[in-house]
Amino acid sequence: MVSGVRNLQNPGRLVPAAKPLTDRVAPLIQKNVHSRFPTDAETLVRANAATQLIGGLMLATGKFTRPAALILAGTLVPATAAGHPFWNNDDPAARNNNQVHFLKNLGLFGGLLLAAADTEGKPGMRWRAGHRIGHSRRSVQRAVRTARREAKIAVRSAATARRIPG
Repeated sequence: MVSGVRNLQNPGRLVPAAKPLTDRVAPLIQKNVHSRFPTDAETLVRANAATQLIGGLMLATGKFTRPAALILAGTLVPATAAGHPFWNNDDPAARNNNQVHFLKNLGLFGGLLLAAADTEGKPGMRWRAGHRIGHSRRSVQRAVRTARREAKIAVRSAATARRIPG
C-alpha cells in the first residue's frame, strides 16, 4: 500500500523504467480495452499504483481477500518486470540489487497466489458442489429403498387381505 501511495503521488520517477514495458502493452490496451483509454507510461504507472493501493486496502481489511490477492499478484508482474530487470544490468552491484528485489517480488507473488487460493478454512466451491451431489445421490437412494420397502409391505397387505374370508 505504501508503494502504491508513493507511486500514485509521484509516478514520474518510475516512468523511465516502465516506458519499455508500457510501449509494448499500449497497443494491446488500445486494441482490446478501449481506444480512448490513455496509454501513456505515466497514466499506466498511476493506474497500477491505484490498483495496488485499493487491492492492499481490501486485503488488509479482509474484504474480498481472494480477488484482492489475485489482483495484487497481477499488478506485481509488470512492476517486477519493469522495475527490476537484473538481466539487463552490467554493473554487478546493480545487478545483485535488482536480482534481490526480483526474487523478493517473486516470493510475494507466490504468497499472493496462496492467499488467492485460501478459503480461510471454509470448503471451496468444488468441495461444496461434490458434497452436495453426493448428498443428493444418497437422498435419492434412500427414497428408492423406502419406496421399495413400502411397496413390498403394500403387496403383502393386499395378499393377506385377499386370503382372509370376508
